[in-house]
Amino acid sequence: MQTMENSEPGEGMRLSTPAAKRNREPILALLREVLPTSGRVLEIASGSGEHGVYFAQHLPALTWQPSDPSERARLSIDAWRRHAALANLASPLALDVTQPWPDDVGDPSAMLCINMLHISPWAATQALLREAGRRLPLGAVLIVYGPFMRDGEHTAASNAAFDADLRQRDPAWGIRALEDVEAEARLNELVLERVDELPANNLGVVFRRAANA
Repeated sequence: MQTMENSEPGEGMRLSTPAAKRNREPILALLREVLPTSGRVLEIASGSGEHGVYFAQHLPALTWQPSDPSERARLSIDAWRRHAALANLASPLALDVTQPWPDDVGDPSAMLCINMLHISPWAATQALLREAGRRLPLGAVLIVYGPFMRDGEHTAASNAAFDADLRQRDPAWGIRALEDVEAEARLNELVLERVDELPANNLGVVFRRAANA
């Protein structure tokens, strides 16, 4: 659920999600271990923009590039960006992974995607992995966070109920099987490097672009 936060006149309305505040610390711990020490991180489907502010604050040597296909989300991201006034947090890009990516996406040093795969069609996962395989430098990482099935099973009863609700809302949505995502990643020269179990039955999944690609 998204809520509104008060903002200064002219800043626009900043969206706030309880999940972002709950998961940002464990995600940051993973990012500290796998991201490069410097460079530009492209965040896919940035949502409210809270993650971008938090990560940019705590990883000042990295430039954070948020993006989202939703104009409402981008307005929130930009309001958070102006509120935080961080030199390493860029303006959000209008980016729908299933459509041609804008030229200003460029070639990021790393990519991060939080809670997108299960609330988008499978084609979005395919597009994300395809573009990561094309754009990331050799040895760079794509980090994906969210709920996954493993070995054909949900990791918790709450995830099974969540999956059923998602599919009722849109038959193209649903929690993805990690094995299916890994297989698609391999097709794009991305190798599964690690899977971290994070709070609330979510996983932090790290793919690395194969050095011999």
